[in-house]
Amino acid sequence: MLARRATTHDLAYSNITFFRDAAKPRTWIPRALQGLWLIAFAALVLGVGGPHLQLMLPAHDGSVFICIDTSGSMAATDVFPTRAEASKAAARAFISESPSGTKIGIISFAGAAGAVVPLSADHQAVLAGLDEVPPPNGATAIGDALALAARMLPRKGHRAVVLITDGVNNSGTDPMEVAQRLGNQHIPVYTVGIGTENGGLIPGTNEEATIDEDALRGYAQASGGAYARVENATQLRDALSTLGRTTSLQLKRVDASLQFAVAGALGMVCAFLAGLGLGRYP
Repeated sequence: MLARRATTHDLAYSNITFFRDAAKPRTWIPRALQGLWLIAFAALVLGVGGPHLQLMLPAHDGSVFICIDTSGSMAATDVFPTRAEASKAAARAFISESPSGTKIGIISFAGAAGAVVPLSADHQAVLAGLDEVPPPNGATAIGDALALAARMLPRKGHRAVVLITDGVNNSGTDPMEVAQRLGNQHIPVYTVGIGTENGGLIPGTNEEATIDEDALRGYAQASGGAYARVENATQLRDALSTLGRTTSLQLKRVDASLQFAVAGALGMVCAFLAGLGLGRYP
């Protein structure tokens, strides 16, 4: 009698539904193992098939010329301390952010263009060469600077030009013609326009320091590059730092067979070991 009462008491107050649900096999475990196994097997099959991926990778043969405007308008103080000094500081940021092995050169231009530092993979030497960039003075020959960069860049490899200027060309070769020619040679021009809407007067003159954004945007589009507008030294450094990390990248077709095969094999091993430990198999 007492045993019957105890049993009745247990049945009355036990949570039979909870016990039944807890005792059910967890169907998601074998499904997860099966899913992992199938994904791993698919990766292994892809690896055997020889897949290739398009990836942005550092170019070991990268060559970049930085063309710095040193015309009279770059003496304007709308960008602290001057457009010219901010440009050189930003060029230092570009060089510091560029991958090692990238060859960098410096071209300065006013009424004419001249190479300050030839292409070199010695970034410390290029940084030191920035001290040789002349002070602002004279007209602006953007086309001559781009043409000089085109002549000094190698005929092959990943090549680019970074142009820092206010964009108001008033001397020398037509920049648009040179930009189009660079585009045909697969040499993009990344133009960085420096200056504010109201640049004020150029020190020592009655001329206004302006910025020709339409022209700079056009040079970039014609060559396959990009345009960025900056109004202060911080924006300029940020823009050049970003360019330093990207101008030496190129799209490459990479064989991913080994990576897929290894990933597939590891996935299958993990699925097997997990199933073995849980007493379930995919």
